[in-house]
Amino acid sequence: PVGDWYFDDFLHNGAFFLAHAYRWLFVADGLSFLVFFGILYFAVAETARPEHQGRHGQKGWGIALKDRRFLTYIAVNILITTYLAQINSTLPLFFKNFARQGVGFDELTISALFAWHLGLAILLQLPIANLLRPYRSAQVLLVSLICWGVGFGMIWACGTIPFGGLFWSVLGLGLFAIATVSYTPTASALVVALAPESLRGVYLSLNSQCWAIGYLLGPALGGLALDRSQSVVNGYWLVLALSIFFGILILNSLDRQLRQTPKAKGS
Repeated sequence: PVGDWYFDDFLHNGAFFLAHAYRWLFVADGLSFLVFFGILYFAVAETARPEHQGRHGQKGWGIALKDRRFLTYIAVNILITTYLAQINSTLPLFFKNFARQGVGFDELTISALFAWHLGLAILLQLPIANLLRPYRSAQVLLVSLICWGVGFGMIWACGTIPFGGLFWSVLGLGLFAIATVSYTPTASALVVALAPESLRGVYLSLNSQCWAIGYLLGPALGGLALDRSQSVVNGYWLVLALSIFFGILILNSLDRQLRQTPKAKGS
């Protein structure tokens, strides 16, 4: 869930916990899941209607994996979740060891940067959702991709340009916050719109696998880059920035498919 992701991100970037009581991170993270369970169990009413529940089994997976529109979405979703993984895995080490041409930032500055990112993301969730509501899903995801691309460009500048390292970092993480809050609600809503009513569970489960794949690829690619020289690390952010053009091509294809094909009906 998005809320738990933000909460977990806040804990991992708290300077006090990192410096003095890191074991409480695991306790607090576990408690956050208990709170989420309690909300689901006591406050969220069941909306499923038994007469509409499907019994497709493996056939349901086959239907989802043959859905061209859904597979097109999956491709761009994996790309974006790979970007998201950079925030938690690659960026902290980059800021510590490679920012400002290898000078780096101290731990307090890094914590403040991620607190800025988190706070802005929380503040912008509703305004961004309202602002982008009139636009098609593919257009909103395009906004997210552009923010990712420009944000990666700012991180590249942080490691390459000898002045203004903190300025570039603040801009980059601000753009990542906008990219994240424009992506997360739109992606989930699009999956629900694409799925036949009786197969929403299957579609949403496959959508969740995008996060698993993205968080497998993202840290691995980032780790390989961080093991290299300063120039390679700087080039890594530039490659990520340019990779959005691949995502834009996929989104254009998805947008055409969504406009040409009617929404799936329940089966």
